[in-house]
Amino acid sequence: MLERLTQSLETCPMVRRGEYHYFIHPVSDGIPLVDPALLREIGCAMVRVMDLENVDMIVVAEAMGIHIGTTLSLMTDIPLSVVRKRRYDLPGECAVHQTTGYSKCELYINGLTPGMRVVIVDDVLSTGGTMRAMLGALATIGVEVVDVCIVIKRGDPDVGRAYRYLVEIEVTDCVKVIGHGV
Repeated sequence: MLERLTQSLETCPMVRRGEYHYFIHPVSDGIPLVDPALLREIGCAMVRVMDLENVDMIVVAEAMGIHIGTTLSLMTDIPLSVVRKRRYDLPGECAVHQTTGYSKCELYINGLTPGMRVVIVDDVLSTGGTMRAMLGALATIGVEVVDVCIVIKRGDPDVGRAYRYLVEIEVTDCVKVIGHGV
């Protein structure tokens, strides 16, 4: 199960930023290259485990959720909304303050309206900062989040609701896949 994803994680390069061990991976960084077979494996796993019935939109955070959301959108014909790092000042735009283990910034949600049913997909969940911020903003808009699925779970972050994940990892000087969520 998820052999490509597991193998790619357990052989990916590592860098250290302060005390933080950072793994460099196609899903989380887009380098060294994003293999279409890996994206298909991820997309197929998400389709199998997620509640996608009567969903109006797939929501992803810029930038590394885009290729995952695009894959899922192409497989399901569900439209995609990207939570962007740039402000557009469109009517109904909602600002989201994002704080992760290594950055802070503003994100902007556009194109979602009260009553919509959405799913959120993302690359990595480690601190939960981005996800908590997005969930709060979507609740403020009045959007129903039907399901959340993360490709890679690192640690045991609490985002205030249940979520699904494909693989769970432990990171030291290398990545070790320690579990599968599907």
